[in-house]
Amino acid sequence: MLDAQRTATSPGGAAVFEAWERFVRGEDQVPGVRPVVAISWHRCREQYRVDPHLTEAPVAAGGRDHGPEHDVVFAELGFRAASVAHEMGNLRGVVSVTDAAGRILGEWGDPATLTRATDFNLAPWFCWSECAAGTNGMGTALEAHGPVLISGAEHWCQAFHSWVSAGIAVRDVVTGEPIAGLNLSCWRNRLPPSAGGWLANAVAKTQRALKRRARDSGAELVAAYTQAGARSAAPLAAVDTAGKAVIADDTASVLMGVPAATPAIDATLRWTPGLPELITAARHASEQATRNPGWVGSTRIFTHLADEPTAISFRPVFSSAHLIGHLVSFGVAEGAQLPPSDAPRARPRRLVGLRDNRMVLLGLPEVSLAESDGNDVWLSTARGRLRAASPSLDKLDAELADAGFLRVHRRYVVNLGRVQEIERGPKGELSLVMADGPGEPVPVSRRNAPAVRRALNI
Repeated sequence: MLDAQRTATSPGGAAVFEAWERFVRGEDQVPGVRPVVAISWHRCREQYRVDPHLTEAPVAAGGRDHGPEHDVVFAELGFRAASVAHEMGNLRGVVSVTDAAGRILGEWGDPATLTRATDFNLAPWFCWSECAAGTNGMGTALEAHGPVLISGAEHWCQAFHSWVSAGIAVRDVVTGEPIAGLNLSCWRNRLPPSAGGWLANAVAKTQRALKRRARDSGAELVAAYTQAGARSAAPLAAVDTAGKAVIADDTASVLMGVPAATPAIDATLRWTPGLPELITAARHASEQATRNPGWVGSTRIFTHLADEPTAISFRPVFSSAHLIGHLVSFGVAEGAQLPPSDAPRARPRRLVGLRDNRMVLLGLPEVSLAESDGNDVWLSTARGRLRAASPSLDKLDAELADAGFLRVHRRYVVNLGRVQEIERGPKGELSLVMADGPGEPVPVSRRNAPAVRRALNI
């Protein structure tokens, strides 16, 4: 739930403004600032380089960058936003719907506040992502999980310090990536205590429908995989439109670094291949197949346990005219050639952790493991246990895939260079004893055990 007491007029407002002034000048200590805000400020200053003296949001980039299936989400959120517009009008507030890029698609509420909002470009077809407009309710919600309230001086841009904004993202239930955002904004006025509950409830109803569709699409991909496997001896896998594995045979699972054969009981659960090139190719294949349903394509990538690139082909799978994923065949080259993925993968040089009101910059060798705990990610490091700046373990796993880190369990990503001991249980299960890790050994899930054995040569 949102903390409705943290507003532009709250007693802590002056302390937050003082911390903001110091942080803008280059200091790293942020006393009195909530972790979600401190981490956002760090992204704005170090990663996005947003001018804290920006006076209005920029115009959003043109073009359609979402699939037609997401139009249903926008329509659902628009309906829910319009239904609360009268209540927000009584609070002299506005309610907005954005896409995944922070572009406002629609806005409703108090006419006077809507007029004032145009002075800041808080209006349709302007961009309020963090990388465009700094810390704000809708932009920061797209980077974090759950409802996010940004009050007064918590906004990165000083021109927005008179606003209070609360946002929440609708996320793809498979990839975890944002699809859309819902936001409430007031000018120099408090949001009601019920704001957080209303946002969370609106998104939960929308995501239930997304989960049903994801479960159905997973089952259809498994069916397509089964039919194709009966006709071909080539190593085969089924991936969704984002490149995540739904099911793979024994050989394909080794090449991809994912569990083999049996899909999860919940078809919304997917596995991220340890092959960034495959993920990039799958997403490009999705773009091609969306434009041309008859498209089939191939490329060459490096796979696990191979010294030379391997040919892979993508054959799209559709359900009710909507693309739901691809069948990936290894050692097969057919159809159009995808562009080669020769660009070197950018590896993070350091991670950001948070201890109380201070951000800690960590070299990768200092990090023993990352652990998911609810909506938070924690780092076990040579400098103690720290909250990670990354909003999800999946995102951190993708960032560290080529940096000597490995996903060993749904809750753990470990630094292979910090594994000190390997324990075997009575039934052959594995656990890892980590340097600077938690007191207990880190469990290795049955599905991830083959990849761990290969990585550690055991």
